[in-house]
Amino acid sequence: MAGGAIHQLLRRKLQFQSTAPSFLSSLASKKDDAGTKSLRAFALLGAGVSGLLGFATVASADEAEHGLECPNYPWPHQGILSSYDHASIRRGHQVYTQVCASCHSMSLVSYRDLVGVAYTEEETKAMAAEIEVTDGPNDEGEMFTRPGKLSDRFPQPYANEQAARFANGGAYPPDLSLVTKARHNGQNYVFALLTGYRDPPAGVQIRDGLHYNPYFPGGAIAMPKMLNDGAVEYEDGTPATEAQMGKDIVSFLSWAAEPEMEERKLMGFKWIFVLSLALLQAAYYRRLKWSVLKSRKLVLDVVN
Repeated sequence: MAGGAIHQLLRRKLQFQSTAPSFLSSLASKKDDAGTKSLRAFALLGAGVSGLLGFATVASADEAEHGLECPNYPWPHQGILSSYDHASIRRGHQVYTQVCASCHSMSLVSYRDLVGVAYTEEETKAMAAEIEVTDGPNDEGEMFTRPGKLSDRFPQPYANEQAARFANGGAYPPDLSLVTKARHNGQNYVFALLTGYRDPPAGVQIRDGLHYNPYFPGGAIAMPKMLNDGAVEYEDGTPATEAQMGKDIVSFLSWAAEPEMEERKLMGFKWIFVLSLALLQAAYYRRLKWSVLKSRKLVLDVVN
């Protein structure tokens, strides 16, 4: 009996000694797994922070290169079946002639383009006659000046690019005929640019002759703020606020860039209507021709 008890005690001791290292090793492995998970979590956190900082750096660099992203404004002529606000086009032409035409040209627009859009033919003829156009040569081979006609383009503010740069401190005022199509997010960009002048933030230095505008690439623009409340006096009595003038000039420039937009939308609607009728006729013709074949029943006589 005593020998059997001693034998059992020795066996339990040996089993405990054999299981102790495995228990310790399992604890050590669990600690290693926890440490690995912690390192992975820190690594993922560091990668996320680095990504956010990199994105912020790219965003700030893109803003410095391309300007601040413009808001999206609800222009009334952007709908599928929407048309231009012709009263706004007329007011926008007035803003252009009284504010913008002294520096910016519109070399692709003629006076006759305004007939039926913003003015009557008589009004447009009187407007064109106010300018002097160099024409010729005459029978003696000399150039002469004459009053403007409907077929004449809008007058150029400068004789050439060099004269324009000299008058504007080296900056060249762009032609506005297609500006809303030539700039990314054109209508929103032009409106945001015209109404986005503000004081430069702390730490931003703007050299003499330039003005801070966050929507312009680089933030420094040579054109000063031109739209101020009451800068023009509208013929129809509309209050000439900065936002109203910005909206009107953008409507005018949008029409100048796409004068065929209304006709294109109307033609598209007509084609959609005609094609819809053709689709209905084709569906009826298909049902008429295939109804007999689809409804017939085939019987196979496997005996004979």
